[in-house]
Amino acid sequence: MMRRLKEIWNDEGGMGVVEVILIIIVLIGLVIIFRDSLSELVNNLFETMTEGAESVGDL
Repeated sequence: MMRRLKEIWNDEGGMGVVEVILIIIVLIGLVIIFRDSLSELVNNLFETMTEGAESVGDL
């Protein structure tokens, strides 16, 4: 029983999951912090694409 508990305690198989979860949390935090800048960037990109599509239609 003690040996099995030590095996469970020393098992590092779940460490990858914890690291992935921490990376996701950091990315979500960055998106929340820079939300306004990101939405402005996306809007500018869409406006540029729309204007480019309109100019292609004029040809």
